Amino acid sequence: MVSLRSELAAAQAELVRSREQLGTALERIAELEAQVSRTSKNSSQPPSADGLSKGGPKPRSLRKKTGRRPGGQDGHEGRTLAQVARPRYEVRHEPACCGGCGNGLTGAPVTGVERRQVFDLPPVKVEVTEHQLIERQCGCGHKTKGMAPAGVDAPVQYGSRITAIVLYLYGGQFLSKSRTAMALAELFGIPLSSGTVAAMARRAADGLARFTAQVRDRLAGAEVVHFDETGFRVAARLHWVHVATSPAWTLIICHARRGLEGIRALGVLPRFSGVAVHDAWAPYDTFTRSAPGPALTPAGAAASGEQPGGPVHQLCTAHVQRELQAVADTAGDGQWCWAAQACDALVKLQGMVADAIAGGRDPLDAAAVAQQTACLRSAARIGLSQTRARSAPLMRKHNALARRLINREADYLRFLTDWRVPPDNNAAEREIRMIKVRQKVSGGMRTLTGAEQFCAIRSYLATAAKHGTCSFEALVLLAEGHPWLPEDA
Repeated sequence: MVSLRSELAAAQAELVRSREQLGTALERIAELEAQVSRTSKNSSQPPSADGLSKGGPKPRSLRKKTGRRPGGQDGHEGRTLAQVARPRYEVRHEPACCGGCGNGLTGAPVTGVERRQVFDLPPVKVEVTEHQLIERQCGCGHKTKGMAPAGVDAPVQYGSRITAIVLYLYGGQFLSKSRTAMALAELFGIPLSSGTVAAMARRAADGLARFTAQVRDRLAGAEVVHFDETGFRVAARLHWVHVATSPAWTLIICHARRGLEGIRALGVLPRFSGVAVHDAWAPYDTFTRSAPGPALTPAGAAASGEQPGGPVHQLCTAHVQRELQAVADTAGDGQWCWAAQACDALVKLQGMVADAIAGGRDPLDAAAVAQQTACLRSAARIGLSQTRARSAPLMRKHNALARRLINREADYLRFLTDWRVPPDNNAAEREIRMIKVRQKVSGGMRTLTGAEQFCAIRSYLATAAKHGTCSFEALVLLAEGHPWLPEDA
């Protein structure tokens, strides 16, 4: 009897251990499945990291149907090749003889002309202009030489338009220095070396010091600025590209650090007192207004009377929706999930503001806003309760997300009361995406100096484009030593 009881106790203990091990294994499996299923649709990783093997089942879309058909909408100004009224050249093609009887048609009346126009480039040849500095001797014996035009500084050099093409291919189309030199050689017969391209980029970046200082000042004094950062391979090591952007200005730098050192090097957020739009990365919250002023209103936010002393924050709702999507993906099919309810509430709140702005309605429907806000709040509280145990890394991550939705609700929903503020950080992510495109096309940078020069040129092109200035013409001005400046806007 004693032996039987001891065996039963041992079996029960073994069963408890097996259940504990099974629970641990199931938690680990869930964690690994969530890690493997991470894509750009349910996390902050870029689409380039998805790979070809992550086609998988399409996740639930965060967008709602608009009822519009794909493609250009009614009233959209299309862009297509159209004939011109006065072409430079006209080539007549006469019929040799009658297609019916075979008689000649010389002198026969013209009954119709079908016009077909071909748009093409003439053969491109580099023109060489020689500047002769004539020296003459006066009767007094003194010799005087003519002055060279501005920018003509060497016996042999490339002109501003060739320099602009090089900078456009390098900084605008993300070709490497060697491929840029190859393109110039093959397209225009210009024998460039990668060293020449590097020298042109260096001179261009050196000429942007005043531009960069002015953009930094404009951003520091702006009402709403978007901030973001991304990794960038420089000198075979991970560096970080930091961006600050507004509807009118863009500033991009490369720095060895992602955190406070990089943010301070960008030079905008430490002296910024507007609304900072960003994801929920903690270092941005280091710069926070300590004593917020009165609540902002959609129409009068710019003159709200808030006291300076740091920014207030709008956390990116698109970013948190991807996080919520990742949580919802872990739930079973057809099973209710708190994250799905929170995501739906955020999408509906954004739609209310977008519809109100488009229709000129002010203010929002207070009852509808209160209802969706309550749905968001209750979903976050349920998520916090369900993950309170925090027994596994994945559960701790979901718990932190629910806690952040509760603690930072005002920062997530600031766009409801201040209509200047977009609910997402797409403006900064668009600028960051160009850095990823560059890395995908031509790889990383060999030196930090080269990366800094590239970022300065990107800042210049992005800002000029926001003011309707053609990138190529802006680069011609830069090559001539007279870059486009914010004070010219």
